[in-house]
Amino acid sequence: MAAPAQESPSVRISSSTGKWILLTTVLGSSMAMLDSTVVTVALPTIGRDLDADLAALQWTVNAYMLTLAGLILLGGALGDRFGRRKVFVVGVVWFAAASLLCGLAPSAGVLVAARALQGVGGALLTPGSLALIQASFHPDDRARAVGLWSGFGGVGAAIGPFLGGWLVDGPGWRWVFLLNVPLALLCAPIAMRHVPESKDDQVHGRGFDVLGAFLGALSLALVTYALIEAPVGSPVVVGVSAAAGVASGVAFVAVERRRADPMMPLGIFSSRQFSAVNAVTVCVYAAFGGFFFLCTLQLQVVAGYSALEAGVALLPTTVLMLFLSARSGELGQRIGPRIPLTVGPLLAAAGMLLMLRVGQGASYVSDVLPAVLVLGVGMVALVAPLTATVLASVDAGRAGLASGINNAAARAAGLVAVAALPLLVGMGEEAYRSADAFDQAFRRAMPLCAGILVVGAVIAFTTVRKPPPDCLRPECLTHGSVTAPPLEPNRARARLE
Repeated sequence: MAAPAQESPSVRISSSTGKWILLTTVLGSSMAMLDSTVVTVALPTIGRDLDADLAALQWTVNAYMLTLAGLILLGGALGDRFGRRKVFVVGVVWFAAASLLCGLAPSAGVLVAARALQGVGGALLTPGSLALIQASFHPDDRARAVGLWSGFGGVGAAIGPFLGGWLVDGPGWRWVFLLNVPLALLCAPIAMRHVPESKDDQVHGRGFDVLGAFLGALSLALVTYALIEAPVGSPVVVGVSAAAGVASGVAFVAVERRRADPMMPLGIFSSRQFSAVNAVTVCVYAAFGGFFFLCTLQLQVVAGYSALEAGVALLPTTVLMLFLSARSGELGQRIGPRIPLTVGPLLAAAGMLLMLRVGQGASYVSDVLPAVLVLGVGMVALVAPLTATVLASVDAGRAGLASGINNAAARAAGLVAVAALPLLVGMGEEAYRSADAFDQAFRRAMPLCAGILVVGAVIAFTTVRKPPPDCLRPECLTHGSVTAPPLEPNRARARLE
């Protein structure tokens, strides 16, 4: 029996309710976005203040990405079932409470645990921000609302590195996290008072794929632990962790194949285009994750930049994304995604190789800026077409699921890269305390990151094709952030027929 049709959303963007919805979703998503751009700037100072080794700094980044990547699809499903506004508000409050714990952390261990809790909050609020827009706005205003949300989010991403550097050099690194508390105190009451509730009546009666979410997160956690601890941990413990991580991954695939309503229906990968673009996503965001983790450390540890200078040094990439991504999306619509998804990674790879010029006493204008500009142009060329192609590679009813899977793939790729890259280049646990040792490891890492991007370009050139014109919807052209592609609403989680 067909499910009853749901009432079409009717909020107009010019109404007071529409403006409140936009403000709420921008505030909520900005909390997660700011954390993703400012924490890496603070890593050297955190390490010195808490007397943490490189592994602790890796976990400071990865603990957040681990729980976010592992639970983000489940977070979207919870919003569909219990109410998108309700779960969004819970996520905002949870994220703020975890941020407070991060800001008060007396040790690296407490900070890592709090970052993992932050990721849980992020998994609840991140899908909810765009889901609220999709569920609330009139169809005629939806694309414009998504564009405004993305534009304001781009501004937030642009000021993130500057703000993070200023906080680290000024009030201290703890304010990188404490800043989320007043944002949450503003966001949550506005959401409860002015944002209409919505849920998907079609999901009632279905069970949650809790086992799938647990196995996916467990696999990522064990593999990440093995990679980070390999240089200094017990070979037996590391080997057992790696084997258990692989076994958990195999079990995850088996569970998803057998469940009637899985978190990640494997049938969606029968689309060759979808599988290919996700492979490109893994390559691109693995390279970006490793690059941004190491680059801010290189600028501070080796080049002698302050936290503020290191944050501002990377600002051109975000500015280019902010002003040119929409045009890049339009270009991808006209010529197809194959060329942008081939040229973009190659340009980004060239930018990373240019970073090899950055050493002790590096000049920003002659050494850093050319690399950052080339990298930024590459990111502009690939991110919007990548997001659009993911959504266009499946039918409209699966767009939310497709984007959620792609977002999780991007975060997982960055997670593994941050864990594996120091191991692959022989970076010791105290390397970030020595300019010479870190510089040598950085010079081995950049060619690896560039090589991963070249692999992504080859995959794109050989497998990606232009989707049919009716798949190129306006909302597909909204640009993503530097960290990961934007999420479409998760309410389209209907089982693949």
